Amino acid sequence: MALLIILITCFVIILETSQPCQTPDDFVAATSPGHIIIGGLFAIHEKMLSSGDYPRRPQIQKCVGFEISIFLQTLAMIHSIEMINNSTLLSGVKLGYEIYDTCTEVTVAMAAALRFLSKFNCSRETVVFQCNYSSYTPRVKAVIGAGYSEITMAVSRMLNLQLMPQVSYESTAEILSDKIRFPSFLRTVPSDFYQTKAMAHLIQKSGWNWIGIITTDDDYGRLALNAFAIQTAEKNVCIAFKEVLPAFFSDNTIDVRINQTLEKIIAEAQLLDVLKNVTFTDGGNSFHFDAHGDLNTGYDVVLWKEINDHVTVTKMAEYDLQNDVFIITDQETKNEFKILQQIQSKCSLECSPGQMKKTTRSQHICCYECVNCPENHYSNQTDMDHCLLCNNETHWAPVRSTMCFEKEVEYLNWNDSLAILLLALSLLGILFVLAIGIIFTRNLNTPVVKSSGGLMVCYVILLCHFLNFASTGFFIGEPQDFTCKTRQTLFGVSFTLCISCILMKSLKILLAFSFDPKLQNFLRCLYKPIPIIFTCTGIQVVICTLWLIFAAPEVEENVSLPRVIILECEEGSILAFGTMLGYIAILAFICFICAFKGRKLPENYNEAKFITFGMLIYFIAWITFIPIYATTFGKYLPAVEIIVILISNYGILCCTFFPKCYVIICKQETNTKSAFLKTIYSYSSHSADNLAMSHASLDSTNSNVTVTNPSSSGKSATWQKSKDLQAQAFAHLCRENATSVSKTLPRKRISSI
Repeated sequence: MALLIILITCFVIILETSQPCQTPDDFVAATSPGHIIIGGLFAIHEKMLSSGDYPRRPQIQKCVGFEISIFLQTLAMIHSIEMINNSTLLSGVKLGYEIYDTCTEVTVAMAAALRFLSKFNCSRETVVFQCNYSSYTPRVKAVIGAGYSEITMAVSRMLNLQLMPQVSYESTAEILSDKIRFPSFLRTVPSDFYQTKAMAHLIQKSGWNWIGIITTDDDYGRLALNAFAIQTAEKNVCIAFKEVLPAFFSDNTIDVRINQTLEKIIAEAQLLDVLKNVTFTDGGNSFHFDAHGDLNTGYDVVLWKEINDHVTVTKMAEYDLQNDVFIITDQETKNEFKILQQIQSKCSLECSPGQMKKTTRSQHICCYECVNCPENHYSNQTDMDHCLLCNNETHWAPVRSTMCFEKEVEYLNWNDSLAILLLALSLLGILFVLAIGIIFTRNLNTPVVKSSGGLMVCYVILLCHFLNFASTGFFIGEPQDFTCKTRQTLFGVSFTLCISCILMKSLKILLAFSFDPKLQNFLRCLYKPIPIIFTCTGIQVVICTLWLIFAAPEVEENVSLPRVIILECEEGSILAFGTMLGYIAILAFICFICAFKGRKLPENYNEAKFITFGMLIYFIAWITFIPIYATTFGKYLPAVEIIVILISNYGILCCTFFPKCYVIICKQETNTKSAFLKTIYSYSSHSADNLAMSHASLDSTNSNVTVTNPSSSGKSATWQKSKDLQAQAFAHLCRENATSVSKTLPRKRISSI
């Protein structure tokens, strides 16, 4: 019988449009008395009957366009309330209902909300204005509805006045989750935030980035559009077009979710708080409202397929909004997803790793070109907006790289071919030093060794050459703070000591063969070998010490090269480095001047000329070094200084000792006292012809041999070369007759060795 009544009612409503509202009771769609009244808002009709002109009277118009699906939802609410009343769930309490047809119109829904808020059991249906509604009893205790978000938001703002619970079965606008603006609103469907999130996730999962959007021109459509646009943009999905349809444009072919009937209705007190904490189950699934008043349910992902002009709707998956995943139940559905992913919906082909997107002039970011990542940049994912920069100090990347590579640390390694060659030359130089030392030691008493200043001076010079060759080893291998500080200091001090000793030899040669009395007196006063050597070397020691204290060399990582890290010694202070080299250059220049003045010595005693050549080699090497050192870059920079050290060291070593070794080994007949005296006498005779005779000076030497030159007046020359005693007697005679001879004859030149 009840089913028959429902069918008859449906038949009557379908045939006739709703009647215009004459009295407030006519405005009610369905009502039933009870101890607790539950309000209902359903859009049973599609729209209000509109006239050709704008409304002229403030009245509710009749509704047209019957919606059978919404009407079934209304019957479901009525049926649920009657089932509760017929059960023992609420013993002694009868639930009533008061349901209104909103006609899909905000104005009609607002009128219904005003009646909901009217005072309970009052003859006059008016809303009483109060500052505190805590003790106010409204006509209804809770409201079910409305369906459309736009209507729900308007109604909810009015129901907030009394914090009347409102449970919507269809309103999904994201803004309704804001409990500041809608504190009493609850709903049994998820927020549009999750709906649009699921849609964006599905689009990304399908590999699409070029889509269109169709939405409705209402709050629901506009808010969903905005949320969806933001979420798709985060996933690099472009919206090719947006189409907005008129609001409430219905299509009866779309399945609409039917509201799940409330199974439990609770008592009057604290209804809103209890509703927020209620939990119920359905088919093994548990449901509850979260902090935003949203139900913890998800969505069904359905696929519309047209086969032979017939549209089928197939459930593909369920969307779990809590975990943001799609739940696929069977293999057939997985195959459908794979087919879906094969559909191409892209404006441009995706950029592979190692490339980046370059946006074209199109307004869409999904239309782009793929360009290779430049050097020292990389991309490790597809369709990256920009390439990532490698850490230039530690890593590098080639063009179109998918990753950064660690830079190799480079320095002048011991295994390097150039380093091996330079080490071989240094070892060869050390062997030369040792060989020369042995030769001079075995020929200690020969005139060549004695004329070189004695064995002690030769040993000091050879030791300096040894240290110079050894210092090149500190320029090779992985730089350490110790090697950086040692290599320049060792070279600077040892080379300065070497130049100082050679400078003293040059002064001695100039003193021995100088015929100018004034210059000879000056050189005799200046010639203080040990103090001068200690002073010259000590100044260099002070320079190096201050350098090490205030700006010591240290290890530095040079990261300016794109693919390698150069481990090198940073000199600390270019000024100190230049001062050290400049001081050596000053000593070498003085030595060069002194040796140059004595370059025209006897052939067998031509050491000054070779010293001059050695200093020239030094100057050429170091003048060439400056521009090369300033422009050379990389791990071979230390090799430049090694080469210059070897050239200057070899030059001085060869020019200083090789001629003497040649005489000792190959011309032993000239390495005798008589040969040396003969050569010196010949040189002195030639020089004395061009000078006034002067007082004979006699210098005591290791051999104690003295040679006098006969006067230019024609007296015969006398050579004293038979015995040392005869030479000493002749020297004593010269001293005795020095005063008388000086009165009548020019001063004689006496050379000593």
